Amino acid sequence: MVITAAQVKELRDKSGVGMMDCKKALQESNGDIDKAFDCLRKAGVAKAQRKEGRTTKEGLVVSYIHPGSKLGVLLELNCETDFVAHTDDFLQLGTDVAMHIAATNPISVNSNDISEEIMDKEKEIYFEQAKSSKKPENIIEKMVEGRIKKFYKENVLLEQDFVKDPNRTIKDVITDSIGKLGENIVVSRFKRFQLGDM
Repeated sequence: MVITAAQVKELRDKSGVGMMDCKKALQESNGDIDKAFDCLRKAGVAKAQRKEGRTTKEGLVVSYIHPGSKLGVLLELNCETDFVAHTDDFLQLGTDVAMHIAATNPISVNSNDISEEIMDKEKEIYFEQAKSSKKPENIIEKMVEGRIKKFYKENVLLEQDFVKDPNRTIKDVITDSIGKLGENIVVSRFKRFQLGDM
């Protein structure tokens, strides 16, 4: 099958991946743009997994001020090199994540950052709620487990559905950027400020 330059350009515009990778993905998917895009995403996830754990000492502090100037976010987003930190794609990722934080108000970057005290209190509440359903003990445990997962999904930044694309989590968005930019990327910390909140 002959892959045209127009197909390569369309896939490159959609994915941000290099031309040779786009052409290869199109060949593997017999010219189907959507299948090729999925191939590139899978390859990006594989790349991201290989890069996990690599040192991220560069990056940016990104700010986002919501229109009306009553809500703002400061986000530290790290990568491996100063070069990547100053690309438009990296800055756009930082802006998107900061805007997401402004909209969703997560309590931590990942689930390990949530204190045991908070989780113990949540588990206690969920246990009492589940107990009132008069279900068997093993069902109650599963109910509590399910509610804890839901709590993480709603309150942990990396597990939240991305406000601009609810079919992907923030972790997915970062993983795609790792595949695209070729470096490990980590959200180190963030602070959300809202007028009147202390």
